[in-house]
Amino acid sequence: MGKDYYKILGITKGASDDEIKKAYRKLALKYHPDKNKTAGAEEKFKEVAEAYEVLSDKKKRDVYDQFGEEGLKGGPSGGSEGSGGGFTYTFHGDPRATFAQFFGTANPFHTFFDLGGPGSNRMFFHDDMELDDDPFTTLGMGNARPGGPGGAFRSHSFNIHSGSPGRSKDRLQDPAVEHDLYVTMEDISRGCTKKMKISRRVIQPDGSSRKEDKVLTINVKPGWKAGTKITFQREGDQGRNKIPADIVFIIRDKPHPLFKREGSDVRYSAKISLKQALCGVIVNVPTVTGEKIPINLMNEIVKPNTVKRIQGHGLPFPKEPSRKGDLIVSFDIKFPDNITQSVKDILYDTLPN
Repeated sequence: MGKDYYKILGITKGASDDEIKKAYRKLALKYHPDKNKTAGAEEKFKEVAEAYEVLSDKKKRDVYDQFGEEGLKGGPSGGSEGSGGGFTYTFHGDPRATFAQFFGTANPFHTFFDLGGPGSNRMFFHDDMELDDDPFTTLGMGNARPGGPGGAFRSHSFNIHSGSPGRSKDRLQDPAVEHDLYVTMEDISRGCTKKMKISRRVIQPDGSSRKEDKVLTINVKPGWKAGTKITFQREGDQGRNKIPADIVFIIRDKPHPLFKREGSDVRYSAKISLKQALCGVIVNVPTVTGEKIPINLMNEIVKPNTVKRIQGHGLPFPKEPSRKGDLIVSFDIKFPDNITQSVKDILYDTLPN
């Protein structure tokens, strides 16, 4: 039996998003190790963060509700075959990062609990505060989007680190700047390196700022899925009293003239005539790697719903690049626009009812 995230947060299974946020806010402040020194507080703080990360994300919550913790994390799912339908989640292990994303600071007790005199910092929290979740982090330029949720297959990969000790902890970080990075199916098949040039403002020793160009290198791994994110930490514009934004590139699939991607499988639609569909044909099927594989259909009727699967000729699995998905071949049968009466008579006499 896995963890009961609802019980950990003290809420019911039908709890709303606002109720989940309120429960996390209350328990995170209660068990934060900087405030609560009792035995078990730190472990409770971590459990609360993990529960919040799962239940505040609709995709993870749906998988958890159906398959439980084991199914969510890719293990046996207690009576349901296939666990989470190919979706797996691993807690990043840093509850302080979750806290920092939620409250906007990694040092809450300097800002939130400090009720000192003039000059003391105070921070106020509202029920509509939202956590921007991310799984694989990505880098990119072009059509930048500040912060914002959005983006498929998002999961947690905060990678939040303080800059110089004692200085950055009092500053808030600018929202991440996101860029789409389009890759071809061939790029995903073999992996590739992309170099992206960004422009940013850099603070000079005299306090002025200047524009600086920088090249960021992205090693695209074989099999990466659309929505995978690569994050370059704090590579955004520099400014006074703020932490530079992270630059995030999001992998997007560039449309292919021959193939359509379906996870790690690749679909190809072979065009054949009605005559070939009825009388037989040998189809030379192209692959992502450039080779051609013949499929012998001489002894069968090809129907509109006929599908052939060529194992191991799809795209690499992201977590196991030595294995590949399948090449799925469907058939687009071209019918004649018209036929003569004599042909109709022959077909009528020849074809079965």
